[in-house]
Amino acid sequence: MNQERLLQVLVEPRMSEKSARVADKNNQYLFKVLGDATKPEIKAAVEQLFNVQVSGVQVLNVRSRTKTFRGRAGSRQAWKKAYVTLKDGFSIDFSGAA
Repeated sequence: MNQERLLQVLVEPRMSEKSARVADKNNQYLFKVLGDATKPEIKAAVEQLFNVQVSGVQVLNVRSRTKTFRGRAGSRQAWKKAYVTLKDGFSIDFSGAA
């Protein structure tokens, strides 16, 4: 796999109450990924960027939703998210303690 591609696969980590609960319970982390990213690419990108070992990846597409703003209809963009399960003994710290 191309190293440049692996650096672009992960768009951002998604931090929410649900993702924090899943991280504590199942050692899973949630990422927003490119729409055409595959499971092997996501696994390789997480292992390379965070220096951890991944045991599994679950991917799902979040559909676009219609919203109204000031009486005009619009739509939110669809996106893809990945739940990455790490092997026992590994974790990712997003707090940015340097």
